[in-house]
Amino acid sequence: MRDHLDRRSFLAAMSALPLRAAAARDLEHEVGITTSSFQGHLGPKPGQLALLDLPRIVRDEFGMRVIDLNTNTLGSLEPEALNRFREAAAKAGCVLTNLKMNQREIDIGAADPELRRHAIAEYKRAIDAAAHLGCRWARPLPRANKPDFALYVAGYRELAEYAGVRKVQMLVENFGWMESDPEAIPRVVAAVGRNIAASPDTGNWTDNTVRYLAWQRLFHSR
Repeated sequence: MRDHLDRRSFLAAMSALPLRAAAARDLEHEVGITTSSFQGHLGPKPGQLALLDLPRIVRDEFGMRVIDLNTNTLGSLEPEALNRFREAAAKAGCVLTNLKMNQREIDIGAADPELRRHAIAEYKRAIDAAAHLGCRWARPLPRANKPDFALYVAGYRELAEYAGVRKVQMLVENFGWMESDPEAIPRVVAAVGRNIAASPDTGNWTDNTVRYLAWQRLFHSR
């Protein structure tokens, strides 16, 4: 079970947390939503919220404009579907910032070369979708098992180079094997070396000991 982090401790820790994801000045003081938080409520089924209605609701009912997406909630990566959602976001005055590429079945650090090639191809397709939507960032999903670090970095670097041409920056988030390793995010960022930034999830580390060590490492790696 994860340690409980009360509101006061969270806010105190956040004051020292480096937000390294290419801090865009136009979003510096914005609060937004991530569709990961309510993905079970988005979809075509009765009682679910239609994705195309989300930007209007975010803007009109919540007074926000920043939307962080994941591939599970985005659904189709086909240009026609992406166009419709991009237009709905623009009409509502919303900004689509990040695409969390949550394809759990693929692995850029897989030992099998064919599986790695497949993973990289699938992620590149999602990066194309992120660029089409105007997202500034994209993040592949770390798996539960710790990968071969050299293979993982090589895959990440290939994605970073591909994304850079499309004006999308790759992010590293503490999920899966990274949740228990306070060195993981800065180590991956340093090893990939370009077009990559940290995007720490404040609640994802396994306990407070790892959490505070990770924040310290991130702060000193700036």
